[in-house]
Amino acid sequence: MNKREVMAMLDAEGIAYEKVEHDPVYTIDEMLALGLPHVEAIAKNLFVHDDKKQRYYLITVKEEKRVDLKDFKARFGTRRLSFASEEELNRILGLARGSVTPFGILNDEGRQVTVYFDDDFRGKKMGIHPNENTATVYVKTEDVARLITAHGNELNFARF
Repeated sequence: MNKREVMAMLDAEGIAYEKVEHDPVYTIDEMLALGLPHVEAIAKNLFVHDDKKQRYYLITVKEEKRVDLKDFKARFGTRRLSFASEEELNRILGLARGSVTPFGILNDEGRQVTVYFDDDFRGKKMGIHPNENTATVYVKTEDVARLITAHGNELNFARF
């Protein structure tokens, strides 16, 4: 799914959203420099894999939070984790660098990625890219979670 297809899917599903088009961004600092609305909703997304490249995880947290991968390993019983390559990001989620987003899970044909959402998003909106880093979509977290679980990927809420 590309940006146009994500937006069409949201419309078809009757999911309310607010979309802001902007120049391409590749980092959280670049996102924040845009002066986007709803800064409290902006999400940071980490795409990681275990040391055997058998398990993949998308971790979505509030932009100001840090994710300690050693702590994540201990808390959730994973193997040692590291960041996935750009090739893996493209092959598994159909995304390019700077465009990591929960909507990319809808491109995970093998349903091999487990998703973790920051519990602080529960009951609130998250600001995420629609599979391209030239726009940010503000959408209810529960709507995104419903799309991911309907797709067949495991999704968990956790404290970070």
